[in-house]
Amino acid sequence: MTYTEKQQDLFACPNEYYLAHCISADFNMGRGIVTEFNKRFFLGSKLRTFHPGYLRQWQESGMEYDCLICGRVINLITKEKYSHKPTYDSLRGALQRMKEECRLNGIRKVAMPLIGCGLDKLEWEQVSAIIREVFADTDMDILVCIR
Repeated sequence: MTYTEKQQDLFACPNEYYLAHCISADFNMGRGIVTEFNKRFFLGSKLRTFHPGYLRQWQESGMEYDCLICGRVINLITKEKYSHKPTYDSLRGALQRMKEECRLNGIRKVAMPLIGCGLDKLEWEQVSAIIREVFADTDMDILVCIR
């Protein structure tokens, strides 16, 4: 794996990069960087269309994390509702699902913001260590865009 942290606008990354970010299972996208993702990629409506009843399925199955790809956006689902907070375990699980999905879909380049560290209040040092650990055995290019 190649891991880089760089001062760069996430949305200015070349198109060969998939863009990863964290969302909730209720697909509510009202605050934080997710609003920009929703504005640019219409994620809320697309996710609700492609995954009807997702929140109910999440609740009934007892899920704690997931990963859904929509176009070139990787949605790391780390909590049930937008008002909840993720845990390091739910983030790790979502990243492991992302790793599986990337392998299955031939995705080798992913850019992301400081995931889980804005409104979600996780510590970047720990999040960064989890990312490096999860993707250590891959040939992926992980670019973290810092504003």
